[in-house]
Amino acid sequence: MAWRIDYSSEAIVTLRRMPANTARIIRAKVERLAEDPFVSNNNVKILKGRPGFRLRVGDWRVIYELQGSVLVVDVLAIAPRGSAYD
Repeated sequence: MAWRIDYSSEAIVTLRRMPANTARIIRAKVERLAEDPFVSNNNVKILKGRPGFRLRVGDWRVIYELQGSVLVVDVLAIAPRGSAYD
């Protein structure tokens, strides 16, 4: 059973503004993550200094949190590597 994916409005705007092929790759990686967020994945790390996780997709970072009681992956932000943690 896959988790439901909720994208923040900021994440949706970022996906719409980036090249279509990059957005497609990022959405596919998030969908794969939603199938089982707890599987071992070298591209996922726990954030330090704030709650949540980051998924690395090339030079892009997807910042997300898990809401375990309702099986939701909340995608909070999608940004290039240098500005993802601001």
